[in-house]
Amino acid sequence: MTEEDVRQLIKRKDDIEEQIKAYYDMLESQAGVGMDGPLVDVEGFPRADVDLYKVRTARHSISCLQNDHKAIMVEIEEALHKLHATAKVTHEQDDTQMESSGQTVETPPPFALVDAVTHGSPAAQAGLHVGDQIMEFGSVNTQNFRNLRDIASVVQHSEGKSLRVGVFRNGQEVHLNLTPQQWSGRGLLGCNIVPLHR
Repeated sequence: MTEEDVRQLIKRKDDIEEQIKAYYDMLESQAGVGMDGPLVDVEGFPRADVDLYKVRTARHSISCLQNDHKAIMVEIEEALHKLHATAKVTHEQDDTQMESSGQTVETPPPFALVDAVTHGSPAAQAGLHVGDQIMEFGSVNTQNFRNLRDIASVVQHSEGKSLRVGVFRNGQEVHLNLTPQQWSGRGLLGCNIVPLHR
């Protein structure tokens, strides 16, 4: 299991999400029937203002794609566990070599993953990459991380201030300086972060 395999899985997840969104948009265009709106009128006749075939096809496709989405999320989580386990083994070997030379380096396990970075955003300018595993985000670290609200709180209180971000990338520890700020896109970072379940 390589980082490229994880990227491919994340790309498949994004593709599925795009398809689901397209079907939802189509349902909205059909008089806003959504997933549960009635397809018959008050007298029990098929509604004339919606394309019944399109709506039924879209609803069925969304149900199938949502199942696919659940499955791919499980795959991504398992892949990340395997990737981290491989990295950990490599790192433990490095630690053994360090100890033999009288040095000990402890790297905390990552607690979150960057699964999207928007071009031109503060996150992109800071050098964050898709697949980066976060082990430090300002004052948030492996020991005190509870959920993504911890990161959101740090970001909100650090607008315009440089944050130290430590990530695990290709088996290497990388430290970046990220400054949350307003930009042309949404939020203050321009990246998406998901928790890693340990």
